[in-house]
Amino acid sequence: MRLATWNVAWFDRLFDASGRPLRDDGDSGRHGVSRGAQIEAIARVLRAIDADGVMLIEAPDTGGRRSGVRALERFAAEERLRTREAVIGFPSHTQQEIAFLHDAAVLSARHDPRAAPGAPRFDAPSGPARIEGPPVAWSKPPLELEVRAEGRALRLIGVHAKSKAPHGAETPGEARRIAIENRRKQLAQCAWLRARIEDHLEAGDSLVVLGDFNDGPGLDAEERLFGRSGVEVAMGEGGPEALRLFDPHARAALARPAGAGPATARFAVPPDWHILSALLDYVMVSPDLMACRPRWRIWHPLDDPAIRDDPALREALLTASDHFPVTLDLDLSGQGATSG
Repeated sequence: MRLATWNVAWFDRLFDASGRPLRDDGDSGRHGVSRGAQIEAIARVLRAIDADGVMLIEAPDTGGRRSGVRALERFAAEERLRTREAVIGFPSHTQQEIAFLHDAAVLSARHDPRAAPGAPRFDAPSGPARIEGPPVAWSKPPLELEVRAEGRALRLIGVHAKSKAPHGAETPGEARRIAIENRRKQLAQCAWLRARIEDHLEAGDSLVVLGDFNDGPGLDAEERLFGRSGVEVAMGEGGPEALRLFDPHARAALARPAGAGPATARFAVPPDWHILSALLDYVMVSPDLMACRPRWRIWHPLDDPAIRDDPALREALLTASDHFPVTLDLDLSGQGATSG
């Protein structure tokens, strides 16, 4: 089975209010990219990664007349993708949803939110009482799924954690203040997520946590003020091995936080709009799934040699989003994982 996570930038702008894809020359939200070109690029990438289930971050909006499920399923049908069924959980307070697009012939998926005394539901107004600092809510509540494939049950949690970018800052001092405040909120969200992760691991559930954490080991200077990143909090770094999640790219970043490492996003940064590469997207697995011969791949158009040598796929990845998909292959049958 192949799972993927992918943050598709400005996906909602590619649909009208009825969920019809806008295949025209209108502004997609990505600089210099039309809506039609981005739609074509997204479809090409989804065919190339050929995942059985894709956790889509920044999926089309749900609210009012808009339905993210309707938009995604219409898009998938028109593009003749095999991942044609969509699931969305608690709608976000933004125009960016977390959705799971999957092949119903391979797996089933249903929204199955949980709550516990130490970890309320992700649509609650604030997290566990034991989390220090002011109450924090999820503007984009994580998507909790029960997935069944090849006779096995899995728990999936799709995540879009708080951005630490100092939007609206007008001075360096204000930018630092906002960045620190946002990091504090991001860490509180990850602590809330960690409480839910521990519930599943202690219950013996097979768990995959995947999505955009807007964070990573050694990513920015403010991390030193708090001691560790939100990714490390979610993974349970420093805790018992049986309660830790594993992601090889996060592990590589932890091993050399100041050096070159894997990246899942590439975007321009003001004021001079230089290109910044960052590791923001992860697929973390519970210890029991390490027996399923997991294989990870970042579909980076410039860092992956096979993609770099495929001009059509390379350009589609650069056109579709400023984030790149991360896939995970799991051998649930014991016959070996598929190749990347």
